[in-house]
Amino acid sequence: MGVELTSKTLGLIGAGNIGSIVADRALGLKMKVIAYDPFLTPERALELGVEKVALDDLLARADFITLHTPLTDQTRNILSAENLAKTKKGVRIINCARGGLIDEAALKAGLDSGHIAGAALDVFQTEPAKESPLFGTPGFVSTPHLGASTTEAQVNVALQVAEQMADYLVTGGITNALNVPSLSAEEAPKLKPYMALAEKLGSLVGQLAHGALSAISVEVEGAAAQLNQKPVTSAVLAGMMRVHSDIVNMVNAPFLAKERGLDMREIRHDREGDYHTLVRVTVKTDAGDKSVAGTLFGDAAPRLVELFGIKVEADLVGHMLYVVNEDAPGFIGRLGTLLGEAGVNIGTFHLGRRAAGGEAIVLLSVDEAVTPALIANVRALPGVKTVMALAF
Repeated sequence: MGVELTSKTLGLIGAGNIGSIVADRALGLKMKVIAYDPFLTPERALELGVEKVALDDLLARADFITLHTPLTDQTRNILSAENLAKTKKGVRIINCARGGLIDEAALKAGLDSGHIAGAALDVFQTEPAKESPLFGTPGFVSTPHLGASTTEAQVNVALQVAEQMADYLVTGGITNALNVPSLSAEEAPKLKPYMALAEKLGSLVGQLAHGALSAISVEVEGAAAQLNQKPVTSAVLAGMMRVHSDIVNMVNAPFLAKERGLDMREIRHDREGDYHTLVRVTVKTDAGDKSVAGTLFGDAAPRLVELFGIKVEADLVGHMLYVVNEDAPGFIGRLGTLLGEAGVNIGTFHLGRRAAGGEAIVLLSVDEAVTPALIANVRALPGVKTVMALAF
């Protein structure tokens, strides 16, 4: 005996191009579709006919869960043993996206216990999947990563490649380039350092801004206002979205942002402010607007100059630690001692504050990645409000 799809709840983890197509198919089968995707705006969810939810809510409500996200540090084992335990009894799980999104041992345990009614995988953590503890498990279906193995798909991709090459050779038009932004020979030398700055600012705001992002604005002023702003905006979007996806680059970032319903704005100021050139990135989140700004120093080196309304100058490079704390005597010493006892070497140390005795920011670079245990110890220091590890 099987089960019907009609009236069941489908949980999408990832609502990009493929996820939205699956949602359309599921709605045609009269399913209720809920989706978890950090980049899905309420307006885009309404357009797709799905309900945007938090991951825990999706796990608790979905009768079927299907994954449509790339494999990144943020999505690796997104269906961990802990998260699989949060699913409703009798859930069925499908993964045709990337291996490594599901803890396969925990999935096996869930099938054996009967908590998970069924699972179907086209991708595995190790491929080719010559052996797996899942093979032979009742309720489990596997296929060998053959999602595109149809006659039509192979013909279509061959035609697409031929058409794109012909377009380039005949007219010079470039489409679907992996990492070649639309720049003229004259623009490239001037824009290259700005694009490096913009990508770092986008990465910073992508790592620090919590909650769903619904809008983003990129402002340029001074010398930056005299340049072509499109590549700068693309670099910001690439840096921001690459935090959650390994398929993002400066070419496809604007399309992916539009696909997820992000409201994008470009603002140009001819005036020159405190700096001869400035790029500011502002995102709208559930917690309000968050803004970062940077400039070019010396030999066009990117430099952060403002973080969430607080003046702080820093090079965004390598592994960094971000701390928000109450401005009080002795805090820097306690933080330095804690890091020293943990064997963490500090490369640079940058400070900023709104006002004496108010909220302060510490942004420091370290020689190696900060461990979760160390973050927990820093968070336990008196006066600490926020601690995050950053990487550039």
